[in-house]
Amino acid sequence: MQPDPSEHDLYNGLTDLEPTLPSSAYWDAGAYRRDLDAIWYRSWLMVCREADLAQPLAFRTVRVGTQEVVVLRDEAGALRAFHNTCRHRGSQLCQESEGRLKTRLLTCPYHAWSYSLRGDLVRVPSKSLPERFDKADFPLYRVALSVWRGFVFIHLGEDPDGTAEASFDRASGNLSNWPLETLVTGQRLSKVMNCNWKIFWENFNECLHCPGVHKDLSRLVPIYGRGLMARHDDPDWTRHADNDAPEFAGGLRAGAETWSRDGQVHGPVFADLTAAERAAGQTYATSLPSMFIVGHVDYVRTVRLAPLGPEQTELTAEWLFAPDALAQTDIDNIVAFGTQVLEEDAAICEINQRGLRSMRHEAGVLMPEEYDLRRFHEWVRQRHAAFQPNC
Repeated sequence: MQPDPSEHDLYNGLTDLEPTLPSSAYWDAGAYRRDLDAIWYRSWLMVCREADLAQPLAFRTVRVGTQEVVVLRDEAGALRAFHNTCRHRGSQLCQESEGRLKTRLLTCPYHAWSYSLRGDLVRVPSKSLPERFDKADFPLYRVALSVWRGFVFIHLGEDPDGTAEASFDRASGNLSNWPLETLVTGQRLSKVMNCNWKIFWENFNECLHCPGVHKDLSRLVPIYGRGLMARHDDPDWTRHADNDAPEFAGGLRAGAETWSRDGQVHGPVFADLTAAERAAGQTYATSLPSMFIVGHVDYVRTVRLAPLGPEQTELTAEWLFAPDALAQTDIDNIVAFGTQVLEEDAAICEINQRGLRSMRHEAGVLMPEEYDLRRFHEWVRQRHAAFQPNC
C-alpha cells in the first residue's frame, strides 16, 4: 500500500529560488525573431471560428509575425489556407482583412496570375511562356489547417505533427460539456497591447496581481483576492483543508453564478454541465502560444493573441453564446465585466513592459505562487532548445 502524499507534495508553490527569463527576452529584436522561428512558426495557432467563414468564397487574412496567411472556404465548402503570396514575384494576393471573393479564383492584383481556391495556378496572362514552364510547379504555398470544435487553427510548418487538439495544455480543463461548435459570437474586442506576448501569458499564469489589479474580479472569485489560484497554492492550506468556502476552495462568491458585473446569469445556462462545472464558475483550456478559452455556465469567452513586434501584441476576445440564447441574454452586463478584466490585464502588462529596459535588470525572480510561470518559462526554453535553424 502506497503512503498518502505528504503535505509538502500537495503544495503547489515553488520552494527553490527561480529566475525569470532574461529581461532582453521581452524587448530584444533578436529574441523576438527567435520566438517567431522557434514557437510561433512551429505551433498550431487559432485564427478564427468556422462560423467566420460560413459561406463558400469567404476569406480572412491573418498576420503572424512577418507572415501573412489567407484562410478561405472554397466553392465546395472545404476550408483551406495559403501564404498570401503570389508565386510570380511575391506580391500580396488579398489586401482586405476579410470578405467574400467575387469569383472562384484568387487573382494577383499585380500581374494577374490566377489560382483556383484549391491553390492551383490556372492562368498566366503572359503572351508566351518560358520553356519547361509548367503551371503545376507553381501552386500557392499551402498552410496546414486543423479544425477543433468550431475553431480554425493553422500551422506554418511545412509538415507539422499532430492536430490542433493536441496543442492544448494537458492541464487544461475539459470543455466537452460546452457546445462549442454551435455557439455564435455576441461581442468581439480587439486591441493592441504595448507589451511582449510572453508578458501577457505570464500575467495569465498567476494571481499575485489580482488583489491590486482586479478588485472586482477578486470580489467575485474570493481566492483570487488572496493572491492565489487554487487551494494548494497556500503553504498553510491544511489549516483550511475542510473549509469549502470559496476563499479557500476556489469558485465564485456565495450567490454568484457566472462572470458578469453582478455575478448573475443573464440568459439560459448550458444544459449539460455537471454540478462541479457549475460550481467552479470558470473552466480554462489553453493552447499556447495563441489562445485560451474560458467556459462559464451561460457563455464562453475566448482570447487570441498575435505577436506584432518585440513590444506589441494584438489581443482579440470574443464572447460566445448559444444562438437561441443570444436574443434573451443581457450580454452588456457580461461583456462589460470581461472587458474590464482584460483592460486591467493589458494596462498592467504594459507597465511591466516599460520597466524591463533597465540596464541593471538582467532577470527577475519568481515567488512561490508563480509556479505556472516557471512551467511557462520551461515551455519557452524547451521550444527554443528544440529549434534547429536552417543553415
